[in-house]
Amino acid sequence: MTDPLARSGLVVVDKPAGMTSHDVVGKLRRYFHTRKVGHAGTLDPMATGVLVVGLERGTKFLAHLVASTKAYDATIRLGMATHTDDAEGDRTWGESAGNLSEESIIQEISNLTGDIMQRPAAVSAIKIDGKRAHERVRAGEDVEIPARPVTVSRFDVTELRREGDFVDLDVSVSCSSGTYIRSLARDLGEALGVGGHLTALRRTEVGPFTLDDALPLPTLEENPVLSLSLDEALARSYPVLDVTEDEARALAMGKWLQPRGLKGTFAAVDPEGRSIALVKEKGKRLATVFVARPSTL
Repeated sequence: MTDPLARSGLVVVDKPAGMTSHDVVGKLRRYFHTRKVGHAGTLDPMATGVLVVGLERGTKFLAHLVASTKAYDATIRLGMATHTDDAEGDRTWGESAGNLSEESIIQEISNLTGDIMQRPAAVSAIKIDGKRAHERVRAGEDVEIPARPVTVSRFDVTELRREGDFVDLDVSVSCSSGTYIRSLARDLGEALGVGGHLTALRRTEVGPFTLDDALPLPTLEENPVLSLSLDEALARSYPVLDVTEDEARALAMGKWLQPRGLKGTFAAVDPEGRSIALVKEKGKRLATVFVARPSTL
């Protein structure tokens, strides 16, 4: 019997520069011959790296994807600020960074590490009165987005290069979802009094998915395959709860089970290794959060 979810799951793409996340979705629709394609965690056109894409019923799972942490490799140029906080924007101001000491740079980086309040980049996908901030900026509007709490758990300099009046920093950053690396570049430049912007960005991790899982688009065009089946995606993203065949049948119908003293969300996996549903205890019930394999399939 053919598995009705054989074409459902995740494709982890190594996104190239110069493409929007929507462009990637469009290509995968053609490669996999389906309209049911969606992505999680938008990447800017200039950015490369991990973009998680859902196919078929995998698109429904994207809303439950555990991606609370992300990691990036980036290059920050000190000595010039731009209106987009990256290399694609126009210069707004700048001072020579040639005399900055490595110690002063590291000190200000430490002030941008840990739990901080961050003002998102003006050129972002955040909606302001129903319109995305980047659309307002490119239409000539002044956009000011309120600061919000984020966590930067790692902000390490891997290389420092001096280029005349500029200092280029290669950095590795691990952070909470919603953190803007462009904003870190901007804020570091402002703290040092010289201006700063991002010149390169590569996302290396999204939750449990890394570059090791990612495939470039030419490879997917030649051989369109899932990176992870829906079964594998649930079990990779959440702790596993083994359930019996009878329990799996009940969960597939959206029914609840007796509580087991669990904390958090679990992937309920049947004896055949199939991920049936995401479950979470609610009061005196172990209830479904998302049914991957509904009985109606």
